[in-house]
Amino acid sequence: MSHANLTAKFVLNAACPAGKSKIEYVDTNLEGFFVEVHNSGTKTFYQRYIDSHRRQRQIKIGRANVLTLADARKRAIQIKADVSLGKDPKQAKNALREIPTLNEFFHQRYLPYVKQSKRSWKTDEAVIRLHLLSAMGKFYLDEITAQMVVKMMTDMRAAGYANGTCNRPVIFLRYMLNLASDWGIPNLERNPAKKVQLFEETQRQRFLSPFEMRALINALENDENVQAAKAIELLLLTGARRNEITQARWEHMNLQQKTMLVPLSKSGKPRTISLNKAACYLISKLPSRGESPWLFPSPITGRPCPALYYPWARVRKRAGLTDLRLHDLRHSYASNLVNGGVSLYVVQQLLGHTNPRTTQRYAHLEQETLAKAAEVAAETLKRAVDQR
Repeated sequence: MSHANLTAKFVLNAACPAGKSKIEYVDTNLEGFFVEVHNSGTKTFYQRYIDSHRRQRQIKIGRANVLTLADARKRAIQIKADVSLGKDPKQAKNALREIPTLNEFFHQRYLPYVKQSKRSWKTDEAVIRLHLLSAMGKFYLDEITAQMVVKMMTDMRAAGYANGTCNRPVIFLRYMLNLASDWGIPNLERNPAKKVQLFEETQRQRFLSPFEMRALINALENDENVQAAKAIELLLLTGARRNEITQARWEHMNLQQKTMLVPLSKSGKPRTISLNKAACYLISKLPSRGESPWLFPSPITGRPCPALYYPWARVRKRAGLTDLRLHDLRHSYASNLVNGGVSLYVVQQLLGHTNPRTTQRYAHLEQETLAKAAEVAAETLKRAVDQR
């Protein structure tokens, strides 16, 4: 170590003495500021300081062939100012090195977390991998910008994806970056995906008409796969989700109280499905009763088959309802309730919606039912006037 008045000329001409690998020239005008000169000719600026634990530390500012002495001195003064305010520049610099790329964060932190807390993690993984990681997986979390997010969305839209599909990776990114911030990853004060405007989504409203209902029931009654047909009919009678019926077990049936327990619903909590008389009768006549723990076991494996893909495709084709999704049976169940005068609150409970906003999609049906009810009052009054 040697002390010197560091000037641009001094730094330019500074050399390492023969027989040494390196030497430090400490500035006499700025405490802790020095240039390290190697026998190879490499020259690097540093700043020493005392951290909050009274330990002497030093932080690299940059190479002399990249930074001018004036720029290095300004950075050194900033470091000293940060230290005086209680900050540790070395610690902050190391923290920045620990910021992962989106791909690293997803595989190392996010995926192990959601595997423990979310049943649909496999679906999430596919969406994130195919769209989010392919678009910006190589970028560090603090490099991701709103412009990148918008470009990903517009590229997906141009590729023909529906608005809802384009929105899903953005929603996942918002959640991932919020988690990263909560878990202490630095430089994430702002979530760049938070204010990105999502594409407008059109909620699909497909309900069975009475004619379509008869056609579907007729196709179910004549289908060769009786077990699958009964499972589909039970979906229509209960408004349950597909897996809630196909994975149903006898031990969770209480036909006396007309209930079916779902131990683990979509919300992650148990829920009870109310059964009407028709549903109870259908269940009581299933051949698996006393033979299998499942209501609808596969005749081949003995295990339930949750998809119903092939029997449903066959049934809806025979019924002339090729645009009908299996989930639309749940919508039809709800619409029948609302059209029958059942309140949205009761519909929410029957469908197992945790968020009342989900049930609001049927609000227009409720208004139609109320309007029809109001017409009954008008018709009654009209008949009274006509009979005078």
